[in-house]
Amino acid sequence: MPLFSPRHHTNPAPVKIHIEEKEALGKFVSAFSKKLRVCRLVPDRPKILVCIGTDRSTGDSLGPITGTRLTEINHTFFKVLGTLETPVHATNLATYLKVINEMHDPFVIAIDACLGNIDNVGYINIGDGALKPGAGVNKHLPPVGHLHITGIVNVGGFMEYFVLQNTRLNIVMKMAKIISQGIHEATQTVLADPKPVSGRYKKQT
Repeated sequence: MPLFSPRHHTNPAPVKIHIEEKEALGKFVSAFSKKLRVCRLVPDRPKILVCIGTDRSTGDSLGPITGTRLTEINHTFFKVLGTLETPVHATNLATYLKVINEMHDPFVIAIDACLGNIDNVGYINIGDGALKPGAGVNKHLPPVGHLHITGIVNVGGFMEYFVLQNTRLNIVMKMAKIISQGIHEATQTVLADPKPVSGRYKKQT
């Protein structure tokens, strides 16, 4: 039985936050805090961030840069998998998922860069369900995450590998800063006031 189920059409639309939006960090913290509270995470449940990507491609480095920033600020709420030093990418993702699958009832959030239409470039999405890493470049990888965070770093639809290689580092760094700081501040908020909110997300069985 797979650990994660693909996103269903019944899931609500993801929260979208543009990196140049006023109070983008505050909006991320608020939205992510609500997601965590709805999930009703108990203290002893393993909580994992899988930061997917590689440092060999600018556009695909969002995940490992985010993971590195979280380790640099000594984030402890989530165990972080995927940094610039030890990235989680297409060739080793299955190995990491096997380790996660051996944990008792892990809660996993996947972080990855993606390509989209020109109007959506610069948006960070916080969504429910698993994401399919590499879908934009026709890689067939297993779904990852109970929740997912994606950053639309460039325009897709044509020569995706070339586009990722030529994505501006500036946009990736801005996204990584908001996501890493937002995750850290949101988890501190939840730890300070762990009262759950009502919602449709329950502990996975």
